[in-house]
Amino acid sequence: MTNPVIESPRSGRVAPEYTRSGASKGNFEMLAWLFMRVSGIILVVLIFVHLWTSLIDGDGIKGVDFGFVAGKWADPVWQIWDLVMLWLAMLHGTNGIRTIINDYAEKDSTRFWLKSVLYASTVVIIVLGTLVIFTFDPCPVIDGVAHVAPYCPAL
Repeated sequence: MTNPVIESPRSGRVAPEYTRSGASKGNFEMLAWLFMRVSGIILVVLIFVHLWTSLIDGDGIKGVDFGFVAGKWADPVWQIWDLVMLWLAMLHGTNGIRTIINDYAEKDSTRFWLKSVLYASTVVIIVLGTLVIFTFDPCPVIDGVAHVAPYCPAL
């Protein structure tokens, strides 16, 4: 049995349907592949530090409440940390799902609509997540009463 890629076992030439044309689609797929590797490594670090500070270093799962999140997000470093984690996780996941859609959606119209829903949902989640992180009020005033905690600035 001969290899279908090779035209004939003696010629060593590649069959025409497997040859590459001179035109290239660019480096998008290579950059997407590289992004997956780099973002995956960064996400591992971000997530393990997040888990360590949330669960191991504190009071465990029982200590994660409004006050914990408010105290954490009162510090701009943790806001940026969580923002980078959100953006990288969403873009990493979107790129992975995009690859799966490209691999398994056979019709162009199906591929188009699946990617449209994917990209729209990604944008919505990134925008909403970013708004939550930066508009979160760690020192709320409820019914005219300021709920002051150790992380709140003096009124």
